[in-house]
Amino acid sequence: MLLWPNGNPEPSKVIGPEIDPTTDANRIVSGLPVVRVTNVSKPSLTVYSPPPASNTGAAALVFPGGAYIRLSYNLEGTEVCTWLNSIGVTCILVKYRVPEQGHYPENTEDLEDAQQAMRITRTHAAQWHIDPNRIGAIGFSAGAHLAAALSTHPDFQGKHIPASTIDARPNFQMIIYPGWLSTSGKVAPSLRPTPDIPPTFLVQAEDDYTAHVENSLIYFQALKDARIPAELHIFTQGGHGFGLRPTDLPISHWPALAETWLHTIHILGPTAPVGRP
Repeated sequence: MLLWPNGNPEPSKVIGPEIDPTTDANRIVSGLPVVRVTNVSKPSLTVYSPPPASNTGAAALVFPGGAYIRLSYNLEGTEVCTWLNSIGVTCILVKYRVPEQGHYPENTEDLEDAQQAMRITRTHAAQWHIDPNRIGAIGFSAGAHLAAALSTHPDFQGKHIPASTIDARPNFQMIIYPGWLSTSGKVAPSLRPTPDIPPTFLVQAEDDYTAHVENSLIYFQALKDARIPAELHIFTQGGHGFGLRPTDLPISHWPALAETWLHTIHILGPTAPVGRP
């Protein structure tokens, strides 16, 4: 489903069709190939639903990473949807505009895409058999930054977008090996937590030399200071961009920790499937 079926709010800067920019040098992660996409000028969402009998009614928007240049579409997208479906959660995979020059607050286009994806999801909640009050945001790397921006600025009003009464605020967020959450030892000014930030789950490796672990540590402290319920997991090894693929490292087990957390914050629980007898 296109996010902007009548055309993007801003003129597209993308030249050329969507392509996979993956090279032989970065094609394999944890023994499997990675599919990436760039030149996304027509942002969209794709709905992945769990089997009706196991649908819990919870849902999550998924924002793949890629430095706002490309999207790691299977490693941090479709594979995440497979996991979410396995625990009864509907996955809304968001293909937001890339490449972009900068990110929020200097560039607002990706935040606009994230807001629109959440509003479309809440509008279709009954049709997609999800609870509009249990829709989260899960982001990886740059996508984690986008998820945090959405949670902090759900009411941001773009210059070329009609005002909407549909709430774009996530009910929970998972921030996985995030970038750009901190600067000069403090949380990024544009991402200072407000009292309305939802419960937050963070995962990162101490040896992440792409998006340094200080992003998670500093953001977690800012959440704690703002009295936002948050859970932080820092692992010794894992690097960056590991997604959900199994390895011999303990960090590979973070999805099980996340599932337990979803029960802890009552997003998952002994609830009847939504929209089903």
